[in-house]
Amino acid sequence: MTYCVGIRLNAGLVFLSDSRTNAGVDHISTFRKMLIYERSGDRFMVLLTAGNLSIAQTIREALQTEELTDGDATEPLTIWNVRSMFDAARVLGQTVRRMHQREGESLRRAGLDFNVSLIFGGQVAGEPPRLFNVYSAGNFIEATAETPFFQIGEFKYGKPVLDRLLRPETPLAEATKCALVSMDSTMKSNLSVGPPLDLVVYETDRLSSERVACIDMANPYYRMVHESWGQRLREAFDSLPDPVWDGEQTDTPLRVNCGSRKPLPKITDPGEKLL
Repeated sequence: MTYCVGIRLNAGLVFLSDSRTNAGVDHISTFRKMLIYERSGDRFMVLLTAGNLSIAQTIREALQTEELTDGDATEPLTIWNVRSMFDAARVLGQTVRRMHQREGESLRRAGLDFNVSLIFGGQVAGEPPRLFNVYSAGNFIEATAETPFFQIGEFKYGKPVLDRLLRPETPLAEATKCALVSMDSTMKSNLSVGPPLDLVVYETDRLSSERVACIDMANPYYRMVHESWGQRLREAFDSLPDPVWDGEQTDTPLRVNCGSRKPLPKITDPGEKLL
């Protein structure tokens, strides 16, 4: 399994991925799930992958040369000549579909699903940064102001903090911190997600990025996030008052009662029937 997150903000983009793959509890390997496609001053794109590792690696390589014939276009479209990230996502979608046509049947005969999911984002000169979630059928959706991030892999543990904190106007530094907290929460709850982590932070209109990092557990900033987040959660939890039941004497105004609802039915006799 894996966990990857991509975030689209007014200020730019943040990408974070782990690098652990599992084929059982005693077979853990490290493979990178992130790849950067860059032509400085013209385009900057990042691809994150989850699912079947062999499919994902083949798609990453094939995307560099994939061509999409499009109606009135004078030449086939590739990720290196498209004029929008939408068209780049279309090229990626076609790459996924062609891979399915080529490998899908043999995988099915081997009892395996064609399982891959991707986050693809970046910026082409002349338009703002964009972010897409591409599915195994080659179709995709785009991040919006209401939903400014995508996750793939083991996403459930790291989603709450993203839902609560991310907005389009969130600064890149805060979004990076949020992504790392999301990853740390995931690694805390799921052993199939693990370091080292790959991080890319892209600033709008730069069309290149020097904010690229590989983070292991010894990284001082990540260690601070890991230790402080758990401690601050405990402090916030402890600051909440305990529930108080009806009939208990306390100065706390917060009480637990049924309100206008009827109490839950209770069976006290083994022969009693619940109506």
